[in-house]
Amino acid sequence: MSNVFSFTGTVGRDAEVRYTPAGLAVLSVTVANNVGFGDKQQTLWVRVALFGKRAEGSLQNYLKKGQQVFVSGELTQNEYKANDGTTKTSLELNANIIDLIGKRNDSGQAQQSYQPSSGGQARSSAQQSVSHDNFDMPYDDDIPF
Repeated sequence: MSNVFSFTGTVGRDAEVRYTPAGLAVLSVTVANNVGFGDKQQTLWVRVALFGKRAEGSLQNYLKKGQQVFVSGELTQNEYKANDGTTKTSLELNANIIDLIGKRNDSGQAQQSYQPSSGGQARSSAQQSVSHDNFDMPYDDDIPF
């Protein structure tokens, strides 16, 4: 890979999976990344594509508008002519990594975490039981180092 671009951002619209004429799956999603601060803050929109078997999985179900993601891959900049005749540029990333981070930003919906259970269903974090047996031990004040 000639360049690597990694960033965190927010999904701008739900991901789509399409297939090339040769049958290769392509997952496409647009991710917003805010740079700068105050009145100099800008939003960079990056078109992200994931190819092959990884694009065919269930990731599309989790890449919904408002989801926070970490993305890493090879960045390219493309120029094109807009309908009004002006030349525009777009940032496109051929992704190697797409990780879900944080939670969705829309109206406080519960975050679903993908945890295969014995029935093969995803459970929300509120439905998962956590054992606190190891946390009931008193603290030892003697530091071993």
